[in-house]
Amino acid sequence: MTIDLDAYLARIGWSGERRPTLDVLRSVHRAHLTGIPFENLDPVLGTAPSLALPDLEAKLVHGGRGGYCYEHNTLFAAALTALGFRITRLTARVLVGARPGDIRPRTHMTMLTEVPGEPLPYLTDVGFGSIGCLIEPVPLATGTETHAASRRHRLVHAPHDGPLTLWKLQAHGAETDGWDDQYSFTVEPFEAPDYEVINWHIATNPRSPFSRGVYAQRTTAAGHHLALAGRRLTGTGPDGTREERELADGQEVLAVLRADFGIRLPDGTVLPE
Repeated sequence: MTIDLDAYLARIGWSGERRPTLDVLRSVHRAHLTGIPFENLDPVLGTAPSLALPDLEAKLVHGGRGGYCYEHNTLFAAALTALGFRITRLTARVLVGARPGDIRPRTHMTMLTEVPGEPLPYLTDVGFGSIGCLIEPVPLATGTETHAASRRHRLVHAPHDGPLTLWKLQAHGAETDGWDDQYSFTVEPFEAPDYEVINWHIATNPRSPFSRGVYAQRTTAAGHHLALAGRRLTGTGPDGTREERELADGQEVLAVLRADFGIRLPDGTVLPE
């Protein structure tokens, strides 16, 4: 199935020449990231989100909703393919918050995008639920630091026992004044059925953080980041300054999701306490 590209581009507020160029990739990536919020409300409300393209369009494009990585990046991959890019879908191990020695499963969807005329593919990811998310794609190369809005990223190699090169995405942290690990990955391609299995696990496993509490985030084009974790609302400015407050109850959470994140849930929705 093919994406309704006109509706998708209207949703993210992008207009331009529809050609597979690096400038188009960068600007569409930024427009998607700033135009559609990250959220995990389907698992919190007891359902595993569908990854079928018509369902993603109904939810993220037409329904006033966001989604998590599998939803965002599946939709984005369809849009980039329609624009003429070639996509390789990948999975990654999230490293944010991991303790030394932790080995987490590969549960994050990311991808590589090939741009005609460019010597290297680009790591492309509009679905990472962290302040270290990419605003624009980065080339698959070590030693190259990229800047977009207030964010700095780089890719490095990491030692491991496997036959494929292990890459690690790092973001420069304003608070730590150093490079913080985001996730690691190899370039082994993954297919739609792989994500169906991972998506079901993340959405339904009672030990999954995404099935137990609300997570939402939104990034502005200027680099301001707004994050909701449970009832804790955190705003981080481009200079790293932070403001936090605790929301009173589920009704205030719903109000903030609508007003500050642009997430529209059906009337009568009740979040579990």
